[in-house]
Amino acid sequence: MVSGAVALVYLVVAVAIIIVLTGKCKINAFLVLIGIAFAYGLAIGLPAAKVVGDIKTGFGGTLTSIGIVIVAGTILGTVLEKTGAALAMTQAILKLVGKTRAPLAMNIAGYVVSIPVFCDSGYVILNPLNKALAKETGTSMSVMAVALATGLYATHTMVPPTPGPIAAAGALSADLGRVILLGLIAAVPASLAGLLWATKVARKYEISPESHESYSEIVKKYGKLPGTFLSFFPIILPIVLILLKSVAEFPTKPFGAAGLQKLISFIGDPVTALMIGVLVSLFLVRKGELKEAVDGWMGQGIKDSAIILVITAAGGSFGAIIKASPIVDFIKTNMAGMNLGILLPFIISAALKTAQGSSTVAIVTTASIMAPLLQTLGLDPALTVIAIGAGSMVVSHANDSYFWVVSQFSGMPVTTAYKAYSSATAVEGIVAFCMVAIMSFVF
Repeated sequence: MVSGAVALVYLVVAVAIIIVLTGKCKINAFLVLIGIAFAYGLAIGLPAAKVVGDIKTGFGGTLTSIGIVIVAGTILGTVLEKTGAALAMTQAILKLVGKTRAPLAMNIAGYVVSIPVFCDSGYVILNPLNKALAKETGTSMSVMAVALATGLYATHTMVPPTPGPIAAAGALSADLGRVILLGLIAAVPASLAGLLWATKVARKYEISPESHESYSEIVKKYGKLPGTFLSFFPIILPIVLILLKSVAEFPTKPFGAAGLQKLISFIGDPVTALMIGVLVSLFLVRKGELKEAVDGWMGQGIKDSAIILVITAAGGSFGAIIKASPIVDFIKTNMAGMNLGILLPFIISAALKTAQGSSTVAIVTTASIMAPLLQTLGLDPALTVIAIGAGSMVVSHANDSYFWVVSQFSGMPVTTAYKAYSSATAVEGIVAFCMVAIMSFVF
């Protein structure tokens, strides 16, 4: 086997190849990650049989730990989208802050909606409302677009049950309740930084909303929306259950060590909690649509989760090969004293994101690289997940599908999108990391 230094050089080359193949060549990330896992394992001198074994073990182990959670979270997001619950949540927020603060309302709506719903889908769902509010309040669409997009982006990259953060938490064996709590905290200043950027920088670019429907017409088109409480409940309940499980397992055992503690640990397990959330979401379905919801909507959610599952598992395979390499011992001996600390996962994730475009791929790949190094570097698993998520926001530009969703649906020219939106994601990611750095001294 090669030395640790050579293995580290090979890893840098492997990451560069991942960036080129997934970004420039547009090859599917699953094929790239599995292929690189084979190539890297053989290149560093692992026996061929061990390479195959570790790839299978890493793939299967990843699916075992977070596969059901990813599927359930994706199904939940699909149901919230199809039933109009996402719009109902936005409407409730708008009533709370008022139409005069439309950018703030849409920023908050994005923050909430993107916890279970992919940011791309969330933007498409809320875009008609965003345009209608821009027209009604006389606000430039550039302001409204950036405010909504950055709100969605903050929780999409840092708060489970969005698949990226879940995958990272699984790869790093981080307590999911702690990841949710810290992610929600870090996402607040990040989201507000995006809002501030929208109102101070994006406002320089005047874009008239192309909306042919008023706010009231859009709401009317959906018919009777689900109630506010019922719309929020399928999101809030699993999060509360997962957080309670984390509290129940504190060393002080606040719920005891017998019946109640075991019950909370059972229903607060991410698999149980999210399946409960999926069941609760069925109360949002109108009469006569239950069969379509179970067969069609949930089936669509399962299909949508498939690509995330295989990419995440492939990242687990790559991570298993890295774990078997001499890199861990090399870092322990030579690099731990560099004191990059929590900055290291942020830098790796940001480099991957900027180069190849996908936040999810950046999160999964970075988590697989960091997993074998956590103990050596002395990093907190939950904070590492959030740092990776923060890096995966920097920078959204032309190689990112979300960049095109935001620019095209809002009517922003590409040059304007770079100045108003891409710059906002850089600021947002950096602010999120600063919050992670602060939390690292507190928690």
